[in-house]
Amino acid sequence: MTATLERASAARPVPSKGRAGRRRRNFLTVLGFMSPAIIGFAVFFGYPLIATIYFSFTRYDLINAPEWLGFGNYIRMFTSEPLVGVAVWNTLWLVVILTTCRVVFALGTAMVISRLKSGVGLVRTLCYLPSLAPPVAATITFVFLFNPEFGPINKFLKFLGVDGGLWFSDPEMAKPALTILALWGSGELMIILLAALLDVPQEQYEAAEIDGAGPVRKFFYITLPSISPVLMFGVVNSVIFALQFFTQAVVAGSVASGSAEVAGNAKDIGFPQNSTLTFPVWLYVQGFRYFNMGYAAAMATLLFIVSFAFTALLVRQMRRASHVEEGS
Repeated sequence: MTATLERASAARPVPSKGRAGRRRRNFLTVLGFMSPAIIGFAVFFGYPLIATIYFSFTRYDLINAPEWLGFGNYIRMFTSEPLVGVAVWNTLWLVVILTTCRVVFALGTAMVISRLKSGVGLVRTLCYLPSLAPPVAATITFVFLFNPEFGPINKFLKFLGVDGGLWFSDPEMAKPALTILALWGSGELMIILLAALLDVPQEQYEAAEIDGAGPVRKFFYITLPSISPVLMFGVVNSVIFALQFFTQAVVAGSVASGSAEVAGNAKDIGFPQNSTLTFPVWLYVQGFRYFNMGYAAAMATLLFIVSFAFTALLVRQMRRASHVEEGS
């Protein structure tokens, strides 16, 4: 009899007011746990983003009240600012060359480590440690290593009978030297790709060997398709890294020009001959040297839109790759 009454009470529909109250309590409980993250996101990301977009339509110098300009800052950026073209070209160069070299170098290093039979932990640690070095200290060290007069790199190349060049003091070699610096610190991406390589099923390689496939065919038909989502993440991550390339360019230009003032004078920014003047560097100069905060906010907004576009591309490609993998 008791069991019958319990089944009858369980089958009885719950009043709509009770369901609404339960949903409200669950919502408030979840909101309470999420409130620190929501407040932090609103204060440290949401408000600065909205303020940046607003100031990008104004003339603002941190002292006087903002003056509304509409699209004046954006029109100036694309029509009457000659150094913007130089900064965009240098940034695009880094996006193409640095991204390609960084992904290929990290993938090659990860493949070598994945095939080691002994000492894997030591080699992996040694390859990852450079990514932990502070960017300023690493850049100063590289400028010293590539010093054209007394740097050990040029001395070693001279011993081999090769002219090392001026490196950070040469407009044609400054960006390649920065690329080498970025490759030296690509251990984080290498670790991610190494994890993806170790996750590839060995049964596929064994089946390919039975079918007579060589290393090249196994790489293109097994390795690349298996790690394609992670590889796409590495590409987009490297593109965003290149779009935001700032610290290394500023420090390298300041140290190579003989000045230790990181904020930079006119002769230091972009040294040599604006070859290291990236888009974020010129943004910094406009905002914190010339105090054109409105114009700098417009540059920051444009940089955010481009970075967001690549992030959206990453999410889309990863979802597509996951759907294809589930369908197969």
